[in-house]
Parts: sequence; C-alpha cells; structure tokens
Amino acid sequence: MSQVITAFWNDYGTLLIDGTVDTLIMTSISTLLAYVIGLPIGVIFCLTQAQGLHPNKPVNAITGWIVNIGRSIPFIILLVAIIPFTRLIAGTSLGIPGAVVPLVVSAAPFVGRIVEQSITEVDAGLIEAAQSFGASTWRIITRVMLPESLPSLIRGAGITFINLFGYSAMAGTVGAGGLGDIAIRYGYQRYEYDVMLVAVVLCVILVQIIQSITDSLAAHVDHKHR
Repeated sequence: MSQVITAFWNDYGTLLIDGTVDTLIMTSISTLLAYVIGLPIGVIFCLTQAQGLHPNKPVNAITGWIVNIGRSIPFIILLVAIIPFTRLIAGTSLGIPGAVVPLVVSAAPFVGRIVEQSITEVDAGLIEAAQSFGASTWRIITRVMLPESLPSLIRGAGITFINLFGYSAMAGTVGAGGLGDIAIRYGYQRYEYDVMLVAVVLCVILVQIIQSITDSLAAHVDHKHR
C-alpha cells in the first residue's frame, strides 16, 4: 500500500500541489477583487432604496439591475461569452489571469447582494442614533453600517470564496489550471480516476477549512460586538 502511495505521489504529487496553489491563488484574488467592486455596489443599492438614507429610484434601479442580471447568468456561459473581454483586460484567456476576470465579473453582483442584505440586518435604531448626532453619510457607513454588519459580511466572504472555488473548477475546462483542470484533464480525458478522486478530496478538504475559518472569525467578531 505504501509503495502505491509513494509511486502515486512521485508521479502526481507536484502536479497536485501546483494545482492546489493555483486554485487558492485564483480564488483568493477573485474574492478580493469581487469585494472591491461589489462592496460599493451593495452599499449604494442599500442607500438608494426607498427606506435608505438617500432614496434614489433611478440609481437603485441601475444597481439592482446589475446585481440581479449579473447573478442570473450561468458561469460556464459567462466564461465563454466574455473571452474577448478577458483577453482585453488580462491579455490572455488562459491560466490564472484568464480565470480571474470571469470569476470577478460573476462574483461582484453576488457580493453586492450579500453586502446589501448584511447592511439591511443592521438595527435601524443605531443608524437613526448616528443621524441624530449629525453624523455624515460616510461616517454612518464606515462607523455603523459596515462594522455592525461585519459578522454577516465575513460569512458572506466565506460563501463567495467557496462559490468561486467551485467556479474555478469550471474555468479549468478552458485551460485556467487548478484542481478542476487536473480532475478534467487526467480523470475525465485520460481515465485516471485516482487522480480525479484525489483532486476532489483536496477540494472538499480546502472548502471545509475555509468554511471553518470564516465561521470561527465571524463568531469571534460577533462575540466582540455583544
């Protein structure tokens, strides 16, 4: 048994390590950039609602359209449809750079919705109290809305990361690399099911680790707020 494991590791160990690193890199970068874009969208969407701090129907309709339409496009279709845009932005549609662009485009509207829902959960009394003290909109956002919704935002970041982790496997079908690419290239195309099985197990382990980290961090932040 040990000889089989040793032989397998000698043949595929480096490949699986590189695939794991590539998956974590493309998913982490995509999650970060998705929040850079999605966080402002979610905040604006929340602020411009009828019950928000600055009701604005046209702006709210535009941000709502971005959030709803962006989330409704299947990723595999989006991945192929924006290949010219991906090449324009990243210079290639292959590898990690080629995967990050569609991952971010797909995740940003989802993040916008998560941010909007997280802020909506904030106690309205806290916002009203800040307004009564003459706090500006910027201070209300940065000192009340985002800090009070932080546990929910952290859990949302975990959900976003895990979703993008799954999407990165789809990106492997067009040469993005990572564990998804390994599972397809070796497990499906070459019938090396042991490689596919190990890649799947690695994906499950990584997802569980990320979920555990985000849950623990959110619980810690939530406990500090109480």
